[in-house]
Amino acid sequence: MAEAESKHKEKSAAPFRSGYIAIIGRPNVGKSTLLNQILGEKVAIVSPRPQTTRNRITGIRTTETSQIVFLDTPGIHQGHSIINRRLVDTALQTLDEVDGVVWVLDAHDRIKQEEERIAETLTGVETPVLILINKIDLVSKGKLLPLMERCAQLLPGKEIVPVSALKGDGVPILLDIVEKWLAEGEPFFTGGEYTDQTERFLASEIVREKVFNLTRQEIPYGVAVTIDEFTEKEEKNLIVISATIHTERDSHKGILIGKRGAMLKEIGQQAREELEKIFACRVFLELFIRVDANWTLNPNLLTEMGL
Repeated sequence: MAEAESKHKEKSAAPFRSGYIAIIGRPNVGKSTLLNQILGEKVAIVSPRPQTTRNRITGIRTTETSQIVFLDTPGIHQGHSIINRRLVDTALQTLDEVDGVVWVLDAHDRIKQEEERIAETLTGVETPVLILINKIDLVSKGKLLPLMERCAQLLPGKEIVPVSALKGDGVPILLDIVEKWLAEGEPFFTGGEYTDQTERFLASEIVREKVFNLTRQEIPYGVAVTIDEFTEKEEKNLIVISATIHTERDSHKGILIGKRGAMLKEIGQQAREELEKIFACRVFLELFIRVDANWTLNPNLLTEMGL
């Protein structure tokens, strides 16, 4: 008993640490899955479609010894359109604002020019960098070793950790490493918070995720979701949400509605069910579709969409 109390005192005597960690990488390498795994909560939407993440999502992990604020950034890639340039700028700006950077790569893929550009960018940052090779549950060790060797060439001296964001393998090692990077200091957020995103934002993202996952390749990248109404009725344990799905073309509107409204109904049902789990109450969700021609090319509309 005395030994246990002594260990507890040693643990509580350790200084509390807090800081910000950026999660960066090419599109579709599993950054959002990793963030959700770390938090044990869903704050970032997940889709097999590249560039699903458009905003800098904040995830907060608080323990007895530390608070790590993770920033899940849009995928870094060679983008030529206005929207793609804005997404990449959002990701790169984050590097100057954090206490450390976690660079996520896909164990399936070979190192491409985009990775080489990211590595070149990271050689110029003063903050600590950890290389995370994700999806190791899907590849053999024989394929993993050459990738690790190539990463060591690109960023000499940086630690490399293989993980499976989906299963959680290797995630505790990641957390131990980044916690040591943090400076001593008070938490930035109260203990119960796991994201700084608003409930309206989470609702719009969940609807957008269902659009991506249900329409697959039929609806391209040009979809956004805005929340027109978000009303909490506490006496009824109910949230009323009205949302608009914005698309670029009239032809996409028919796909989103589906035969006799079946697709829109399925999008709404899946989104509502997930939102009820997140908000722990009943949700009434009403969806509308609006065609905004070429909104991804319009700087004013991009700003209106929060991009």
